[in-house]
Amino acid sequence: MNDFDINDEFGYDKDYSYLDDVLNIALDYEKVKDSYFSVIFVSDEEIQKINREYRGIDKVTDVISFAFLDNESVYDPIKILGDIYICIPKMMEQAKSYGHSEKRELSFLVVHGLLHLLGYDHTKSLEDEKIMFQKQDDILNIANINR
Repeated sequence: MNDFDINDEFGYDKDYSYLDDVLNIALDYEKVKDSYFSVIFVSDEEIQKINREYRGIDKVTDVISFAFLDNESVYDPIKILGDIYICIPKMMEQAKSYGHSEKRELSFLVVHGLLHLLGYDHTKSLEDEKIMFQKQDDILNIANINR
């Protein structure tokens, strides 16, 4: 059984229950069992602070993932994968900019963050980027979340 917490500590107060399905589809797609991780919604200020402190980049970003395990450990029995921080104001801005729903943008960011927790990294090579982005598209298509 997989378990995850969605923490809306800043009170954005929207119905994000659809993320349960999206995350379960992503975990099934990747054949991950017995895992735990958190999704934490934060403000622009909080994500900028995290980005500055941990990545040395002093600007707002949309999603940051902190994996607790190396890639080999991800598929071990019972694992704590890590935390995914998502900036809700940035997500809303991007949804509007890209011309699709907030549901689609937030689902994309959650899947993107989860794939990082599972060891995928789109920054190392074009091939890695292609693999990760194809997985994101596949998972969102299975969840019937389209642009």
